[in-house]
Amino acid sequence: MLLPHATLIAVIDGSEFELYRNTGTEAEPELTPEESPKLDGSNHSGGSHRSSSGNPGGHQNDEDGHAIAAAEWLNQQVLGHKVSDLVVFAAPRTLGEIRKHYHKLTEQALLGEINKSMAGRPPSELIAALHEPA
Repeated sequence: MLLPHATLIAVIDGSEFELYRNTGTEAEPELTPEESPKLDGSNHSGGSHRSSSGNPGGHQNDEDGHAIAAAEWLNQQVLGHKVSDLVVFAAPRTLGEIRKHYHKLTEQALLGEINKSMAGRPPSELIAALHEPA
């Protein structure tokens, strides 16, 4: 996948939210870390997942709330014209929750989604994952 200059790369996993910007060229991307916002996932219901004694999942609710907060932050950036090109890395379940909350314009800004847990990985591994066959 080619990354246009200034593409925002969001890496979302559990309670992690990392941001990178392509400061290189489309053919030779260079990912520069950006400051990640502090997200408050406590104001969200955590999707449709419910905890019970037979289905303990308070931690899952926290992760879902974080995913929703990340999606809302990305929506604000796209709607505020701060992001025009976007790539999202997230674990499969997290990505599924995020997708439920994309604004239509955010969906249009998406160049791709990588269905992988990549939090804490160096930028070189993110770039390599972008070039892996889907």
